Amino acid sequence: MTEDTRPKFDTHYLEALGPLRPLVEDDSLTEIMINGPEMVYVERQGKLLLTDIRFDDENHLRSIIDTIVSSVGRRVDEKAPLCDARLLDGSRVNVAIPPIAIDGALLTIRKFAKDPYQASDLIAFGTLSEEGAAFLEACILARANTLISGGAGTGKTTLLNILSGFIPDDERIVTIEDAAELQLHQEHVCRMESRPADSSGRGRITIRDLVINSLRMRPDRIVVGECRGGEALDMLQAMNTGHDGSMTTIHANSSRECLSRLETMVLMAGTDLPLKAIRQQIAAAINLVVHLGRLRDGSRKITSITEVIGMEGDTVTMQEIFRFDSKGADRQTGKIIGEIAPTGIRPQIINRLFDMGIAIPPRLARLFPDRRH
Repeated sequence: MTEDTRPKFDTHYLEALGPLRPLVEDDSLTEIMINGPEMVYVERQGKLLLTDIRFDDENHLRSIIDTIVSSVGRRVDEKAPLCDARLLDGSRVNVAIPPIAIDGALLTIRKFAKDPYQASDLIAFGTLSEEGAAFLEACILARANTLISGGAGTGKTTLLNILSGFIPDDERIVTIEDAAELQLHQEHVCRMESRPADSSGRGRITIRDLVINSLRMRPDRIVVGECRGGEALDMLQAMNTGHDGSMTTIHANSSRECLSRLETMVLMAGTDLPLKAIRQQIAAAINLVVHLGRLRDGSRKITSITEVIGMEGDTVTMQEIFRFDSKGADRQTGKIIGEIAPTGIRPQIINRLFDMGIAIPPRLARLFPDRRH
């Protein structure tokens, strides 16, 4: 039996969650979505379901929201009606209350996994192939700077957690998140979490502040939960100044769009860098883009593993190393049939693996042999 690695809830905290308690304790759920006191949805196995859970009234729901956010040092009120927080077990929480939320408070909880997924789980789910997993592990060991892209709910944070688990135990890892949810088991992990402004508008600590500060902490790796703004520039500069092997996630609909989003976020830092200079930084810093998609049947798949290989003119050049090959859907179950398979293109980063003497699994070595011998 696998040991439950989650931080434990105390009884008082669980009781304070009221009607939410059975949902929080139900490990079959991946998401809890509350649209006012009388509409509570959950996600189970990729499907949305309306439950019979109800709150007494809006005030009852708001009191439970206050319990959740105050327990992790956050606040939500009419002056600050939006809030990102977490449950005490690490589950991600988002809150919106009136006047922003027109029909009553909105509470969304992304459940924290009981047993953190491993690469073997993704292979079993069909999210990733054995060759793809071996390639990603080798790239992380070779200190590839990696972007994980995808839409909302595609499993970006889960994959970031799995890839971070490939980092050797003797390296110093600094993690930076809006709400701490990564579950790294290495010994030398420094976790930092952003902080919103207080009621007087002071004391805000942004992701960008933390990225800048992390450079003074002698990190071997910097892992940012999600890049959304100007911190992207600081991440690129870190990657280009010796902090190889850093990772982050970005909301995007494709690997190519991921790089376009990265350009936009660099511009959000308020710099006057010309677009070509930004693209040169991206081409020099990023080695790998791993893209996740959510298919029609609700399943999450790694649909592309793409290598960034340089610049041609004003364009960042990329080559796809693995691609999800769909073979249609099962007529009875509707389940999408397919697998992520090699495209036949040899990645440039494979030479770095051989140069570093990294042991490559036999299946991967057959796929990408060392041509120097």
